[in-house]
Amino acid sequence: MSYAIIGFGKIGQALAKAFARNGIEVSVATTRDPESFAADAAAIGPTIISKTLAEAIKADIVFLAVRFESHPDVAKALPSWEGKTIIDATNVFPVPEELDGLPSSAFVAKAFTGAKLVKGFNHLIAATLAADPIVEGGHRVVFLSGDDEDAIAPVAALARQLGFAPVKLGKLNEGGTLVHARGRTWGQLIFQDLFKKEQ
Repeated sequence: MSYAIIGFGKIGQALAKAFARNGIEVSVATTRDPESFAADAAAIGPTIISKTLAEAIKADIVFLAVRFESHPDVAKALPSWEGKTIIDATNVFPVPEELDGLPSSAFVAKAFTGAKLVKGFNHLIAATLAADPIVEGGHRVVFLSGDDEDAIAPVAALARQLGFAPVKLGKLNEGGTLVHARGRTWGQLIFQDLFKKEQ
């Protein structure tokens, strides 16, 4: 499996730190020239590789860590995202009217034609996401939801590799609503920093 993080703001860098901590290679890209953030990527660790957007999206699993408004620009980078899994780590608040009642990830999924989409890694603030997820024998929880059950398993496996405890919430419009904002209200699980003890 190959991995990429699109977006290198606070959340993108927090995710990169999780990969670096575990010695897992990941490509990082933005819509900018990779030279503009190559030094920051290298400072996080040797497994964090700055690339162009076109190179990075060759990965099997792609974290979407851009501002919600920027997701269409990323989606345009490929005519078809067939065979790829997008992990939507974006949040939007307050929710814009054009979503027409859809969870924001369902709206994002429509832009990435052919991709499997999993909502995940979005409920923690960047500083918490960047911190070591293993504390006193417990693993920090990340919530995963998606309409494609097959896509959730490899994302859960990656979350475990990164030291997190994945908790599946089911479909986007069911348990997934707990990690989506609705109108001017945050989902009940957003910002909840929870731990799961080893069984």
